[in-house]
Amino acid sequence: MILINILLILLVFIVGALLVIYYINKNKNAEVEKEVDQDDQTYTLDKMREYVKKRLDEITKVNLYDIGLSEEELKRRKNKKYALKKALKGCTYGDINDKKYVKELILDILEKEYGIDETNISRAIPFDMPSLLTAQDKFDILLYMYKKEFGYEALTELIKRYNLATLKYLQGETKPSYVITAEEISEIFEKERIMLNFRDKLEIVVQRIYQHYKGYSSIDEIRDMNIDGVSGGVSGLPESFLNQVAQTGTTDYMAQVTEHKVPRACDSIWIFFQGKSIRLAFLSFGSESELKRVCQNIYKYNNPGQLSDTNGYKINEMKDGSRVVVVRPSMSETWAFFVRKFDVKRATVEQWTGEMQGKEKAIELLKYLVKGARIISVTGEQGCGKTTLLMGLIENIYETMNLRITETAFELHLRKVYPTRNILSMRETETISGQECLDVQKKTDGSVNIIGEVATDPVASWMIQSAQVASKFTLFTHHAKTFPDLVTALRNSMLRAGVFKNEKTAEEQVVQVLNFDIHLKKDFRGRRYIERVTECIPIKDTSEYNYDYRTEKNMDDKWVKFFDNATTYFSKVTEQKLYVYQNVLEYIDGEYQLTNKISDQNISEMRSNMDESDAIEFDKFIEENWGKTVKSKRK
Repeated sequence: MILINILLILLVFIVGALLVIYYINKNKNAEVEKEVDQDDQTYTLDKMREYVKKRLDEITKVNLYDIGLSEEELKRRKNKKYALKKALKGCTYGDINDKKYVKELILDILEKEYGIDETNISRAIPFDMPSLLTAQDKFDILLYMYKKEFGYEALTELIKRYNLATLKYLQGETKPSYVITAEEISEIFEKERIMLNFRDKLEIVVQRIYQHYKGYSSIDEIRDMNIDGVSGGVSGLPESFLNQVAQTGTTDYMAQVTEHKVPRACDSIWIFFQGKSIRLAFLSFGSESELKRVCQNIYKYNNPGQLSDTNGYKINEMKDGSRVVVVRPSMSETWAFFVRKFDVKRATVEQWTGEMQGKEKAIELLKYLVKGARIISVTGEQGCGKTTLLMGLIENIYETMNLRITETAFELHLRKVYPTRNILSMRETETISGQECLDVQKKTDGSVNIIGEVATDPVASWMIQSAQVASKFTLFTHHAKTFPDLVTALRNSMLRAGVFKNEKTAEEQVVQVLNFDIHLKKDFRGRRYIERVTECIPIKDTSEYNYDYRTEKNMDDKWVKFFDNATTYFSKVTEQKLYVYQNVLEYIDGEYQLTNKISDQNISEMRSNMDESDAIEFDKFIEENWGKTVKSKRK
């Protein structure tokens, strides 16, 4: 019996030992597998981004007083911590210098702490196997290499070199469009035969990590380029529509969406390049949440307030002066943003005349209109370059004149170009109206009033007010298509704003104020030019009432005189023509041609506002193109 018990005890021990050995071996294998899996995933972009985010959080949140540092080391670490906090905040506003600082810190963390090297960097992006590179990978590499050579002109050079900004037909489409496809990027990548060293690869990986951490996702580097603008969320299927399709059970359509055959809103990235809206079909934000993140961050410079369902849009500027507009559901069907960039340094009148014949005459005419202190509107459709031409016209304003600017969002940034001139820009805020801005400007010794865009009724009334009493002359932009449309729109705005009650009186005020209209045109190929320069000539009503009926002897003659006065009255209060207009410059068959002569009154007033040398040159210009005119005495 004792022997049996001993054998049973030994058997239990043996079975227990075998089980322990089994579980130990199983755990070891699991740990090895876990280590292998971890090793495979360690150098992916997602893992590295999480590590970088964690490390930067540690650096900014660490309590330096608990570490026991020396006074000098404590001061150095505090300065470094403050600089990093400032850069992490500033880079989300579009600050290039803060972006560079954060990227350099990320590069140091990856190289010195994370252990990324020549052998494992290709696990993040397969640089050594071009066949595995995505269209975005190839584009990032191309843009990086072009940026090393051309700086912020990189994207412009890439588009021009390979003629990407042309109309093209996509497969299955019957109409041409401006689009850059993944196939085109792959072809360009093969032609370039790019050779990257380790530093180049690391810079590209750092940029990819940065743009999904603190940057603007796939448009981060594109936004920095010298282009006209970039937008997202403006095409493709909204998320709400996809949810509706999923609920109705349309499996075929959902399969196409899942396979990315049908673009979603988060696949929508467009650039505005030299007057053309071009879709970047090879780029995507990847998900609706990423598009939403970009929209929520891109407008926050200078704390403009919260974008919410109640307040569904925000108009603001970025650190570099770009204008940004953001909209969100339920005001819009998707999250979307629009960034417009204004290259103030290259804004000249010459760029609008290009290499077309007669450009010298067009340039001279615009120069004299500004020097002659004429009230000028710049009209045209969206994206035709009104703001940029306005910047170019300002170059010809005399240095002695003080400029006062009223805008919805700061766009002109004239002090960057003319830092020594007397210039002040104002804009309305949630608590200060545009009318109050104008009232303040009247007390700031301004000579020239510039209104960025007359797009609403109150702004139109400000423009008329400033042109009448607040300044020597006024420049502004408007979206009117024709000159009569411009007069009608301004008249109706005055009526709706409550400034006038009578149509005729309102129109009289408009035509007395408005001197010239410069109309810009953008054709379907994106080419922009000055279509016409139109002069407004008010018609003065010279008809007067007479009192001759008093001298008449009989009643019949008195009635005749009465009806003469009645006819004069009805002609005054009915459809009386208050102005005529004429084109003094037109774009005809690829050539700028001076057509009708400027009216003598405008010539006289222009001459009186010019200095002696400009007046002499202006007289020569008039005589060469329209013949001699009667000269008035200079005031």
